[in-house]
Amino acid sequence: MLIDEDRQDCRELKRRLELTASNAGFITKSDATERDFTVVNRIIVEELEAWFFGDPAALAAAFSGVSRTLGSKAAYRYPDAIAGGTWEALERILQRAGHYAGGMAKIEVARAMATHMDPTRNSSPSFACFIQGLASLEHSEAI
Repeated sequence: MLIDEDRQDCRELKRRLELTASNAGFITKSDATERDFTVVNRIIVEELEAWFFGDPAALAAAFSGVSRTLGSKAAYRYPDAIAGGTWEALERILQRAGHYAGGMAKIEVARAMATHMDPTRNSSPSFACFIQGLASLEHSEAI
């Protein structure tokens, strides 16, 4: 399960997700002794948009006018720790580049980003954790 939740304590949220899966009869990666799990719980730290900041090359490819060097700026260097709201920061950057003057369309942005993202270059730690979780499912005997 993947959840975008920036208002709760992530450790407590993960504990609840693990308990919910267990109560439903699923074995989670956290509880598995071998590769016999069917659920990997991951939490997007801050917001999903942090993952977009983690791949500035994809942002630049998806949206003209966005700098490929955006990730080298101090405010965006650590995508999971962007202050002041990650989606709001992304909206400001996209608007400065001439996109979404009337407000950012989150699903549209996500679709545009998905076609350009490269998991191997993404600098978001929560994205890396998600990718590792997917890779572990791929090798699980339960699949």
